Amino acid sequence: MKPVILDMDPGVDDALAILLALKSPELDVKAITVVSGNIRLDLCVRNVLTILEILGIEDAPIVSAGAERPFRREPVNVPSIHGCDGLGELDRFREADGSKRYPESKREASSRPAADVILDLVDNLAGNITIIATGPLTNIAQAIMKDSKTMRKVDSMVIMGGAFRTPGNITPVAEFNAYADPDALQIVLHSRINPLVIVGLDVTHKVRLYRHYLHEKVRSSGTKITQFVQDCTEFYMDFHKDNEGFDGCYLHDPLAVGVSIWPDLVETQDIHVQVETCGKLTVGMTLADFRPERSPLDKPNASICIGVDPDRFLRLFSERVLI
Repeated sequence: MKPVILDMDPGVDDALAILLALKSPELDVKAITVVSGNIRLDLCVRNVLTILEILGIEDAPIVSAGAERPFRREPVNVPSIHGCDGLGELDRFREADGSKRYPESKREASSRPAADVILDLVDNLAGNITIIATGPLTNIAQAIMKDSKTMRKVDSMVIMGGAFRTPGNITPVAEFNAYADPDALQIVLHSRINPLVIVGLDVTHKVRLYRHYLHEKVRSSGTKITQFVQDCTEFYMDFHKDNEGFDGCYLHDPLAVGVSIWPDLVETQDIHVQVETCGKLTVGMTLADFRPERSPLDKPNASICIGVDPDRFLRLFSERVLI
């Protein structure tokens, strides 16, 4: 089993990523560190605890709250995509007796800051721990700034973020996580953590979960987990249907987990990546230097995903989560 830290901002697709990670025998989730992003921090933490409650995990990973805001920018939240609670307005779902289908979890998060939890785990499992980051990278950047030497002991890091040869999803040129805290992403890109794999919109936009497929899975399985997946994605899928014309949703964050399980799901290219931190129209734009001849100073600092096998990934996701 590969020890991992999940750093995320749940968020519907983050929730699906948590389910995939915790139901995959290849991964040993040591901690879920939480950052503000899709919604504000306290709701993100609550969502992680709700998911752990649904799964009924006794020996649960550490849950730790981190950064409430980006380094230099105002927080950016997207309740119009994920719902005001971040999980598709779960409070609206009721059981036959009128009780809440998803009551408040009684679990509690750790009192230790996320950056400290990350550093302790990386130090204790030096060279044998992977970080899977699916939200703005503020927590990771804080840990690097606090102790960059320890953070270079990370075995590998997989980031969901960026858009290279495809449009952005929050602005014409920027993917949401990169846009929400570009300064944090720039710190990570210069951290010398290696390998650093970036799972961007170039591949995540090719991985879709369609509503009719999900409903068929729910009808055939009828489990609490598949019902949760259907309930939390309903609002998210409605957004994509209304705004992008397909009746389903992208599996952005689950794909990052999938890449940690089966790296050969994707084709990668080692390349030099930077992010725009202060452009008037281009904040959060990720720039990969695809030129055949580059300056010796522009050595590759990341492996970006340029191809994906979407059908194989969907089989993995279905076999682990939709059962």
